[in-house]
Amino acid sequence: MVYEAVLLFGVLFAAELVFDLLTQNLNPDGIKNWHHVYLFVILGVYFTYFWGHGGQTLPMQTWHIRLISLDNLPVSLKQASIRYCAAWMWFLPALGVSYAFDVQRWPSLILLFAGMCLWALTSRFDPNGQFLHDRLAKTRLVTVPQKPRISDTE
Repeated sequence: MVYEAVLLFGVLFAAELVFDLLTQNLNPDGIKNWHHVYLFVILGVYFTYFWGHGGQTLPMQTWHIRLISLDNLPVSLKQASIRYCAAWMWFLPALGVSYAFDVQRWPSLILLFAGMCLWALTSRFDPNGQFLHDRLAKTRLVTVPQKPRISDTE
């Protein structure tokens, strides 16, 4: 997740630049919700594209992980979309509690971390160790064998 977050920083930075250039003369309070929707869509396009075309984002390639459907076929756009939306449950419950109770700063980060840990525990209740978002999307993560490297000694 950390490697994916570093890569997403660049994706979101570029998306923010485009959004700011397009909306520079608009009232920031009036477009705040559209800004959030825009970023949600940008992230959705990123993940659904890569999951649907090869089953791997760049960090997934590095860690030799691929997303496939339960019947060992490539992930469909529908499955990728369901997985993307359901994966927001890593964050949304904690963010909702933070917003509802006006929790800010460090306590909100602690709450977010606790929510992520609780979501991760959902894999313990699945017989195959799958996360709930994979179960809902009917997908699974598999390990991809590493390609042998050509050594310098040959």
